[in-house]
Amino acid sequence: MNLQIKDASVAQIPLIQELTEQIWRPTYESILTPEQISYMLDMMYSTTSLTRQISEQGHRFILLYDEARPIGFAAYSTTDTDGIQKLHKIYLHSDYQGKRVGKFFMEAVIDRVKAAGAHTLELDVNRHNKARLFYERQGFTILKEKDTHIGNGYEMNDYVMRKAL
Repeated sequence: MNLQIKDASVAQIPLIQELTEQIWRPTYESILTPEQISYMLDMMYSTTSLTRQISEQGHRFILLYDEARPIGFAAYSTTDTDGIQKLHKIYLHSDYQGKRVGKFFMEAVIDRVKAAGAHTLELDVNRHNKARLFYERQGFTILKEKDTHIGNGYEMNDYVMRKAL
């Protein structure tokens, strides 16, 4: 493997959307209804939504490649609390899971947020998502439970997790 990380901009939105179709839907199909998945994909990964995240909300997107093949993406941003950054998204193609690539990608995010002055990284994870175990292995701990109404009668039932950097 020859892993490389590149910053993403609005120009990479089609690639982020392509990766989302390959990774996001299979990740959630066992814990969310098809209707909620479609609703959330439109809410969070439409061109309009991704453009707003990058251009207006200050989300920094990075892409992970193995050679020339894009295999994952992540997004993070500052929060209203000094020193705490939020990891909004980190997704890795299933072909690369369980091979320490996720750990490599998470460490790259951590390096970037530490360089920006963060002392804590926070994330939300669905309470039924097996990724919680990955986050725990990376040193994150559950801070609290959080239920977020996202419209159309849907809720996100998450754990808020934190890691001191």
